[in-house]
Amino acid sequence: MGGMGGTGKRRLLVVACTLGLLAGPAAGSAYAAPAGPADPGGGRQSLEEVAKRIDHLHEAAESATEAYNAAQERAGKQQKAVDKLTEKIDALRETRGKYTKTAGALARAQYRAGGMPDEAHLILRDSPEAFMRDATIMRKGQQAAKGVITTLAKTESRLDDYAAEASKKLRELKENKKRKAAAKKKIEKDLKTAEDLESQLAEKELDRLLKLEDEAARARQSKWLESGVLDEISGRASKAGKKAIAFATNQIGKDYEWGAEGPRTFDCSGLTLRAWQAAGKEIPRTSQEQWKHLKHVPIRKMRPGDLIIYKSDASHVAMYVGDGEMVHAPRTGRQITIAGAGSLLIKGVVRPDG
Repeated sequence: MGGMGGTGKRRLLVVACTLGLLAGPAAGSAYAAPAGPADPGGGRQSLEEVAKRIDHLHEAAESATEAYNAAQERAGKQQKAVDKLTEKIDALRETRGKYTKTAGALARAQYRAGGMPDEAHLILRDSPEAFMRDATIMRKGQQAAKGVITTLAKTESRLDDYAAEASKKLRELKENKKRKAAAKKKIEKDLKTAEDLESQLAEKELDRLLKLEDEAARARQSKWLESGVLDEISGRASKAGKKAIAFATNQIGKDYEWGAEGPRTFDCSGLTLRAWQAAGKEIPRTSQEQWKHLKHVPIRKMRPGDLIIYKSDASHVAMYVGDGEMVHAPRTGRQITIAGAGSLLIKGVVRPDG
């Protein structure tokens, strides 16, 4: 998954190795798989097979992380929407109370007048002047009463609409919280498996798995470079892109943590999010949303600061820094690092400030 510093390799591979369904060391290049649902067939696995399984587990974990991030973001937006609706409902209830009191006062006033219609009171006036004066007052009173009743009816209708909308938002919020909880449960289960298996792995197996992983990453990068793609990439970073790169590269060495957006730890999309925020640009939270909403550019037109989206489900993202390299937060157990831009399967490139 890209190049790394030699001093950090051993530490960074711990979780990578332990996430493979490997019970412990065995002689030669074969390893015993643990019993249970993870490996129902039992038997022995070669180191290469273990490495592939590790990679698949990490892909699944990273997809779950982005699902968690998406649910977290949606839940946050929905909570804000519910809060705004609640404020509107409270304000409308206060308005309804005021107009209800006014309508009650009008009804009591008519009662005190003996329940006689306003027109009857006018007929009984002693003079034309009194008749005209009271007629004007009556019209204004009728208009006011009509306005109160109309406003009260509209207020009741808007309250019903807001209550229905709030109920819908609350249901959506509940569903997103369920999705987030499910994603979190899956991630934590994988990490617990890693912790349980870590103590069963010998030092030499960690080293061998690391070598296999590095060799695979170098092979992918070499193949990418041999295609001549780097000869076509000549774009220069924009002013904002330089700021984003500076932020991202300043985080090198910090730990990956799923769901994290800094400042001490990051996941892959949390890093790109904060980097471009530092450059004054708001972008979507997850790698899938970054792929969906940001401007797509051909790889040959890629420039430093652009985001490279990886994997078929767009579950990983890195920032291109130039010279065929990218900076990214790889996965649990590793730190933010510089790696070959072609060391992972590239899905496409997006430009935040395009």
